[in-house]
Amino acid sequence: MDTFKNLIVILMSSVLVNNYVLSRFLGICPFLGVSKKLGQATGMGVSVIFVMLIATLVTWPIQHYVLDPMNLGYMQTIVFILVIAALVQFVEIVLKKFMPALHKSLGVYLPLITTNCAVLGVTINNITDGYNFVESLVSSLGVGLGFLLAMVLFAGVRSRLDESDVPECFKGLPVTLIAASFVSLAFFGFAGVVDNLFA
Repeated sequence: MDTFKNLIVILMSSVLVNNYVLSRFLGICPFLGVSKKLGQATGMGVSVIFVMLIATLVTWPIQHYVLDPMNLGYMQTIVFILVIAALVQFVEIVLKKFMPALHKSLGVYLPLITTNCAVLGVTINNITDGYNFVESLVSSLGVGLGFLLAMVLFAGVRSRLDESDVPECFKGLPVTLIAASFVSLAFFGFAGVVDNLFA
């Protein structure tokens, strides 16, 4: 039962407390670039979840069964980036073949998943946090769901901003960054909730 409770804590804290976009500020490029429309934000979020899960599925065994036994830990970042880049190319091929409308709407932001520091961050943090294989997968799922949640919430906020009468000096990027900071502040309130819920 303690194992299940531990997995729930990892999942909930990854989604809410340690949200990579809103608390750790990783993955800001696609967050700001693709959150203009709900459909694009959802498509990007689901793509990132898929890439994070597959990247963890591949990088965790590479770290523990190849890099660590051969004392090649210093190659971690390079190897992980190559794995993530290959996975993103795979996702792009699949989307182009089976969901061309989503592929076209994501445009240049789809290859940005390759350089999305949240994907690299979750794979490295799973190793440095000492998670086992299952905990790493749960953490990656939680981070991906947190990314999706942030994207969808912010898409809603940005749609309201488009309808609002914003002063000329705040139009465009300034009001977007201010709105993102308010959404981020809201997520900091979850820190005590998850800790108290599972204490």
